[in-house]
Amino acid sequence: MFNPIDLAFKKAKEENRPALLTYTVAGDNTKKQSLVILNAISKHADILELGVPHNTPVADGSQIQTSSYRAIKNGIKTEDVFWIVKKYKKNKNSKPIILMGYYNMIFQYGKKKFLEKCKKVGVNGLIVVDFPWPENKSFLKECKRKSIYLIQLLSPTTSNERLKKIIKNSHPMNYFISMLSTTGGKLKVSPKKIMLNYFKIKKINPKKNVVIGFGITEKSIKSLNKADGLVVGSAICKEITNSIQKRQNPVTNVANLVKKLKYKIL
Repeated sequence: MFNPIDLAFKKAKEENRPALLTYTVAGDNTKKQSLVILNAISKHADILELGVPHNTPVADGSQIQTSSYRAIKNGIKTEDVFWIVKKYKKNKNSKPIILMGYYNMIFQYGKKKFLEKCKKVGVNGLIVVDFPWPENKSFLKECKRKSIYLIQLLSPTTSNERLKKIIKNSHPMNYFISMLSTTGGKLKVSPKKIMLNYFKIKKINPKKNVVIGFGITEKSIKSLNKADGLVVGSAICKEITNSIQKRQNPVTNVANLVKKLKYKIL
């Protein structure tokens, strides 16, 4: 199946660097400004993750929780998330979009209807934090029929036997959680250890792209640049929060941060 995510990784590899993936919460701090931030980030990032606001984001640390709270407080609904993606995809310089959220949003919306809407507005991938393999196997097949990647999460404690099964059944992109923590926590494991675990995963199927997320900042990103891709989320959400508190322009500040991150991995 064709998916623009593959082209993003291919381009990054041709430039001898990891793909840069960013994460922002849809609707933070308003629906329209969220769209403007995506357009600004798009100049520097390779793939954009867009979080669906959730009132009990169990995998997310304080920075993303704060972003989600702002979005929910402003009344952001699932339809608004789709509106943001649709508008963003009209940008001629748009990049692949991955929606990240929890299974409840899909269940409430209706799985079939949700995937049809994703396809219609231009969603390229999904990360469903609380819907692991093998429970998601049938949904995995439904996503494949729509040429949408369902990205599997892999952790440092996933057994080798389970890793092999997940990767065998996975789409061409997987997400390695760097450490046992919520998002945004300080790295409790050395970059060297993270990369050792990472290459253990890559060895199972070198053709499939694996990105690293959780705890990646401007300070640590360079030490992990042998990965296929690196995800930065909490640091960006924190920049939005700081900009709002200081009454500065979050669009400019976030764009500058992502530009710095891109420079760090070159």
